[in-house]
Amino acid sequence: MREQLAKGGKARPQLIGIDEISVRKGHEYRIVVSDLEKHQPIWFGGADRSETSMDEFYGFLGDKAAKRVRLAVMDMWKPFRNSTLKNAPQAAILFDKFHIIRHLGEALDKVRKQEFARLSGKDRTFIKGQKYALLAHPENLKGPARKTLKLLLGANKRLNTAYLLKESFGQLWDYNSEAWARKFFDGWREQLKWQRLKQYEKFAEMIERHWDGIAAYCKPENKVALGFVKGLNNKIRVIQRRACGLHDEEYLKLKVLTCTLPAI
Repeated sequence: MREQLAKGGKARPQLIGIDEISVRKGHEYRIVVSDLEKHQPIWFGGADRSETSMDEFYGFLGDKAAKRVRLAVMDMWKPFRNSTLKNAPQAAILFDKFHIIRHLGEALDKVRKQEFARLSGKDRTFIKGQKYALLAHPENLKGPARKTLKLLLGANKRLNTAYLLKESFGQLWDYNSEAWARKFFDGWREQLKWQRLKQYEKFAEMIERHWDGIAAYCKPENKVALGFVKGLNNKIRVIQRRACGLHDEEYLKLKVLTCTLPAI
């Protein structure tokens, strides 16, 4: 594995993806940074997901290479953003679509739980066990699951509204103009009026606070494939499951950094 890494040479990325992984129970994290053009992880480290740990990556990269970074894709975690603004101020920051959609999914699930607690009898039975159906992409639902979701949405107006709002929000990433993206978001937010969807209102406020890092995707030069970081995170989980009980973090690091490299 070390030989594989050596053949890769020094990292000089222009587009980076930043994510964290849990290495042990108790919310102990490490940071993984990927080169989004080469589709490979280039750094695994830090003691946690703090700004200091993120600074370690830029120290590894070096000042000259850090100045080459044009775009940094990350979740809305402030320490990652602060470190990037400090160490690579020329880089545009783009907040990862999948993390944003996950927050919206969590808001929808809270609406589901509220409705389950509010209702009783037959109305309640429609909701029980429907978390996956509500959060899944419609194309992934087959047969009975699709039919049950249709019954649920027909029986519960509030959940139907929340579901339709969740599904429509993904359109935000289709725009090539920030002005049109903004018009869409303002219209989406306007639909929340009188809906009693407090969790969605909090989500909209979060989007407002992080707007610049979301609207950055409208620029043609920032239209990068955002699925690699998510896919890498899933791959790392598989590595961790297969190495169940592994306590050698250096070995885990090598496995992660070489998981997309060709075998020697």
